Amino acid sequence: MDRPAAKATALETKVFNVLFLCTGNSARSILAEAVMNSLSVSRGRFRAYSAGSHPKGAIHPLSLELLRRNRIPTEGLRSKSWDEFARPDSPSLNFVFTVCDQAAGEACPYWPGQPMTAHWGMPDPAAVEGTDDEKRRAFADTLRVLRRRIEIFASLPFEKLDRIWLQRSVAAIGKK
Repeated sequence: MDRPAAKATALETKVFNVLFLCTGNSARSILAEAVMNSLSVSRGRFRAYSAGSHPKGAIHPLSLELLRRNRIPTEGLRSKSWDEFARPDSPSLNFVFTVCDQAAGEACPYWPGQPMTAHWGMPDPAAVEGTDDEKRRAFADTLRVLRRRIEIFASLPFEKLDRIWLQRSVAAIGKK
């Protein structure tokens, strides 16, 4: 009788590793990593990372500006390849989310441990043309949507959902 409670306790205290993927790893995936790692709801329960299939090698300046303006820490953020997370010594991933339309159709490397995956695609704010204010608004809109999706994800009752329901839940978040 005590086993189910022990299992729930282990899930409640487990730290889940989450990887956000995008093509360039300069805007959306970086914003998602920073937001997840900064939200009080995720502290101690999640560790977020980001990467790209073809990383730009630098974070978009408007991403950094927006994060700083929202008092979200930027230390340690960098544009990097998803290859770093396919190595044997990389963190064991529990969830992998693609956050851009291009990454959804690309072949992903093998992820040890069979993490759950979902596509949370959204337009690229770095591709917006227009005034500086229009570009900043696109980045702010992206941050707002990602923050909401991450808050919904972090509030899921992981200890009460089996793998199939959890997979359905994380996939549905990308449609919101």
